[in-house]
Amino acid sequence: MDEGLSYIFEFEGFRIDAHKRLLFNAEGKVCPLMPKAFDILLYLVQRAGTVVEKDEIISAIWPDTIVEENNLTQNISILRRILGEKHGENRFIATIPGLGYKFVANVMANRGSESGKRAVSGGELKLPDHLTQPLRRFLINRAVFVSIGGIVLIGLVVFGFIGLRKDTGLEKATDTTGGAKIRSLAVLPFKPLVAEHRNEEFEKGITNALILRLGSSEQIRVRSLATVLRFGSIDQDAVTAGNELGVEAVLDGRVQLDNERVRITATLVRVSDQKQLWADTFDRQAGDIFRLQDLIAENVAATLEAKLGNVRDYTSNVEAYTLYNRGYFHHYRLVEPEVLKGIQYYEQAIAIDPDYTLAYIGLSHAYRALVLTNDSNPADAMRKAKEAALSAVDLDPNLADAHVALASSLFWFDWDWQAAEKHFRTALDLDPKNSLAHVLYAHLLSNTGRHPQAVEEFRKGIALDPANLYEMALGGQFLTFAGNYDEAFEILSRVVEMQPNLWLPHLFLSRWYIEMEMYDEAIVSAAKARDLSGGNSEAVATLGYALAKTGKLEEAMKIDRELEKRSTQDYVSAYILATTENAL
Repeated sequence: MDEGLSYIFEFEGFRIDAHKRLLFNAEGKVCPLMPKAFDILLYLVQRAGTVVEKDEIISAIWPDTIVEENNLTQNISILRRILGEKHGENRFIATIPGLGYKFVANVMANRGSESGKRAVSGGELKLPDHLTQPLRRFLINRAVFVSIGGIVLIGLVVFGFIGLRKDTGLEKATDTTGGAKIRSLAVLPFKPLVAEHRNEEFEKGITNALILRLGSSEQIRVRSLATVLRFGSIDQDAVTAGNELGVEAVLDGRVQLDNERVRITATLVRVSDQKQLWADTFDRQAGDIFRLQDLIAENVAATLEAKLGNVRDYTSNVEAYTLYNRGYFHHYRLVEPEVLKGIQYYEQAIAIDPDYTLAYIGLSHAYRALVLTNDSNPADAMRKAKEAALSAVDLDPNLADAHVALASSLFWFDWDWQAAEKHFRTALDLDPKNSLAHVLYAHLLSNTGRHPQAVEEFRKGIALDPANLYEMALGGQFLTFAGNYDEAFEILSRVVEMQPNLWLPHLFLSRWYIEMEMYDEAIVSAAKARDLSGGNSEAVATLGYALAKTGKLEEAMKIDRELEKRSTQDYVSAYILATTENAL
């Protein structure tokens, strides 16, 4: 056998090049596939005609990694769509209930010549070691690379995701170390010097403050706090995080607050070669925390030859600052008990410093979260959200985030689209680099039927913060509503793969499946969204709708009755109540 020859698998006009890891269609064009989807397809094709159990596939594709069956289901759905297989058709991949999957199309294996062709059926085609060993190493390395923990979701090397990143016009030049000037940075969540003394509220507060300070530079793109939070485990490797975030450098730090003193060690590392660019240790009184944050930001900026903009501290009171950080930490866990705790901390911070603009912004977002993610009655919560946002705008009319908070309240509570759009535009005029403003403005555009503009605005936002999983998930929904189904599916599947425990992308993916009339898959995704959200009514109603569409009327009616009963005790919108009933 000529070891230089590639294995080619052919079936019904499709062709797989196992060596190059490419799938071609009948026209010879490359079909875009994420690595995991390709791995699964190759695994099934090698075993054409044989039932392959789900556990076997999961063990082979995700070795040494614990993943849920839904990851496999999502990738099977991707493959069926790419292969043009309609719902229930089973031309290529047949579901064997209670067991797994079988590749049912006739497959020819070609080792590089017509004489090398042979049929594949009834068992595994053994590839030569020069192909199987690199494949196994690739699978193991990929599993380690994309396995992450925490909240809110995508490896930048996955096909299609990099394509979302837009040129921001930042030019690269040579720095004093002989490399390219660094223009993208992630401040990873600070971790404790001593694990037993962990204070996550304080650690996240310092991280956020540094992100705001360094993000003021026109020369550096800095990933948002929401994007980096999932890299907060104590043993997180900084370079691995930098690769997944798609940045050129990472700032990694350790902190300890003890007996009114703060000790911080910080290290700036270039991702490409793991070179340490700067490091220092600081030991100060806790009351010097603001100056400490300035010093670290100034040192990092100087090392990167970047100029910082003007950033206000918004409070000089350390206690108010600490309470604000506690509020932020708890509020963004987005489950009702934590959001309520966050509200308490924000209100305590405001009581100490009534002019603390950021605390009002946090309070506004927290009250809105009670409604949008926790099914609270909007009458009281949304009113308070708007009041807090108005206070923030009054205190600092030149702060973009204040206008974003007010625009969101006008959008969701008042349904005053024109006023909301005015404040979104004001926010973007004040801070064109505010990715959240772009994406939430896209939400308004999408909900008011301006889908091309919504997609354009989403692309602007995600280019600024390309690893923000929450914003990516929202973008998947905008693209679905705009009819950009392929891109929507790729984005939502990628978010689910990177952070399977985030419920929103599962909900949005279920809507995509419903749009495609793939109701079995919609049931799986909606059930996952329901379970992960703790029973969010929108997820429950979507599940009921999908069940009804598959003819499982008894199960759908049971969900409908449960929602009706819930509405007598808690808030359930009329829209939610009508969702399941619409399919019955």
